[in-house]
Amino acid sequence: METSEKGFVPTLLLCLFLGGLGIHAFYVGRIVKGILMLITLGGLGIWQLIDLVMIATQNFEDKQGLKIKSS
Repeated sequence: METSEKGFVPTLLLCLFLGGLGIHAFYVGRIVKGILMLITLGGLGIWQLIDLVMIATQNFEDKQGLKIKSS
């Protein structure tokens, strides 16, 4: 199975520190999700927490549906 060309560590750090603004979603190409997270401040933190867990467990996908995994 193919994996995304986006880096695991940058995605994780962006979600951890700027996830409330949806910066990690913009980074992986999910623009609409990023805008919604920006407007709602990460779903008041809930959406950010869910994405953080998804990234940490390597189940987070980029715009093309490819998983973002560590090397």
